[in-house]
Amino acid sequence: MSMSKPLIAELAMEAANTKKIFERIPFDQLGWKPHEKSMPMGRLATHVAELPGWITMTINTDEFDLAAMTYKPTPVNSNEELIALLDKNVQAAVEALEKSTDEDMMKIWTLRNGDHIIFQLPKVAVIRGSAMNHSVHHRGQLTTYLRQHNIPVPGMYGPSADEMN
Repeated sequence: MSMSKPLIAELAMEAANTKKIFERIPFDQLGWKPHEKSMPMGRLATHVAELPGWITMTINTDEFDLAAMTYKPTPVNSNEELIALLDKNVQAAVEALEKSTDEDMMKIWTLRNGDHIIFQLPKVAVIRGSAMNHSVHHRGQLTTYLRQHNIPVPGMYGPSADEMN
């Protein structure tokens, strides 16, 4: 089995879980954040929706230079738009993964900030760590944002405390 097959299956499962969170994001609270150093809820949710794009970018490039970045978050105005952004990025990631070979996945990819190299890893490790694990981490943060707004948290890998009652 190619390296891409289990990544595609995991990506599909995690995207379905992420949609459960996105359905509950209160769009009248997008600017709210639990701490001054935290991302606002809307920015964090958009970041999670965009992270599958790192999979596509990693497969299609050999490096990313933060110093040359001209990133602007994608504006979203509803739960449906947020889910559509996630779907679009997941679909592009799946297509890139389907086209990649095991040899492609083992090529070294570099994250840099100008001349400073932050890391160099095989593309498969970048996909797992910087895209998929990163997404799960931020999705977990979103669940705490929901909890602080008294919005029931959906289960991800089984029932949540809200679903047990």
